[in-house]
Amino acid sequence: MIPKISITSKISGEHSLACLCTDLKETATIQLSESEKSFLQKKFEKEDTCVITRIPQLLFFGKIKTDKEPYRQAEMARVAGTKLYDALKSAGDTTVQLTNFCEAGFLPDFLEGLLLNTYTFEKYKKEKETFQLENILIFDEKITNEKIDEIINTTKATFVARDLVNEPLSFLTANQFSKEIEKLSDEAGFSLEVFHKKKIEALKMGGLLAVNKGSIDPPTFNILEWKPENARNKQAIVLVGKGVVYDTGGLSLKPTPNSMDYMKSDMGGAAGIVAAIYAAALNKLPLHIVGLVPATDNRPDGNAYVPGDIIKMFDGTTVEIKNTDAEGRLILADALSYAKKYQPQLVIDCATLTGSADIIAGPHAAVVMGNTADKVEQLKQSGLNTYERLIEVPLWEEYAAPLKSPIADLNNLGVREGQTTIAGKFLEHFTDYKWIHIDMAGPAFRKEKEAYRPAGGTGFGTRLLYDFLKSQTE
Repeated sequence: MIPKISITSKISGEHSLACLCTDLKETATIQLSESEKSFLQKKFEKEDTCVITRIPQLLFFGKIKTDKEPYRQAEMARVAGTKLYDALKSAGDTTVQLTNFCEAGFLPDFLEGLLLNTYTFEKYKKEKETFQLENILIFDEKITNEKIDEIINTTKATFVARDLVNEPLSFLTANQFSKEIEKLSDEAGFSLEVFHKKKIEALKMGGLLAVNKGSIDPPTFNILEWKPENARNKQAIVLVGKGVVYDTGGLSLKPTPNSMDYMKSDMGGAAGIVAAIYAAALNKLPLHIVGLVPATDNRPDGNAYVPGDIIKMFDGTTVEIKNTDAEGRLILADALSYAKKYQPQLVIDCATLTGSADIIAGPHAAVVMGNTADKVEQLKQSGLNTYERLIEVPLWEEYAAPLKSPIADLNNLGVREGQTTIAGKFLEHFTDYKWIHIDMAGPAFRKEKEAYRPAGGTGFGTRLLYDFLKSQTE
């Protein structure tokens, strides 16, 4: 639950106080004893945060290093917000005041880090977290209620993405995923159309249908649309998300340790684009956005598709199956082909697509590639703004060569070397518009908590995409 947040005209001595500063001189308005000043100075020589306990209140100080780039400074403010929440939780303090002594306006980032660290996923736990931060009072002339509302909404959206990734297949089947999107559409006001199996068969979406053949649960194809009357773009921006709600690898079965045991997260790309559209609708972005989410699980049942099969995709391309664990690109390809009907201004797809993307970037970034250099640069800037960073790789023609097949138009695997880009080249075949591909296999799901990113689903992509979409309205 998001705490109540309000702007205050003065700082009260009744509640804990947290501030950002670049230098101790900036904190002169806070009355500190000589021993407290000495303690704070010594702490700041080694650390970026300091907590002074004045029972029952806390004084919290976050230091922003001026020798860092602005986006790094903003991330320092978010991490300080994370540490503030941990200190409040430890003290059982449910109300805090935030202020900023830095010349630059980092209080929104401070607030965002604080809020993002309040997330818990306790639906299946008998014993639940009892601490709840209730009130945040903000003393800062640079922040507005509109900005606070925007941060609240993007935080809520990030939590939505985290929840979706954390849900197990025992609950989040493809059909249930569609029902969860429907709840979000009812709340935020975007529209939703769901294609069920008969419609998908009529459309001949061969990639989605092939991956679904081994499942007892039918697939869905979800079309989300946010189209306000004041939309500034004549052609829609289309977001496509890989919605493999669980991936065993199919008949090309994955090993269990550190692989299949995390595969409920294989719809992290879909979760991110759903949450980004939810945030755009909540914040009333004046932008026409379409979301496409093909959803299924990938299992090795008796009628599952097999290596050696040849399938026909939605656009008529034939694909020789070399590995049933290269399934994400098959369902994305059908969605990318379907996106052509919108004559889009731009298409961005997000997917936990290849293990090699994790090897390239680890949990610290996603891999990006595309055929529109200026939009890729804008997206990379949004990656810095939100600290959901992107590493760009090229789409050289040589990476398409391993996808040739002697018996079909393409094969779905290629070779091991350069696999992240090879997968991108496979997807590129199904595009004829400006297009960007994000492979977020590394940062979508974490084994351990880091700052405001929890263990489990991180919600990666939500804030990144929202920031990019917002930039397209400015």
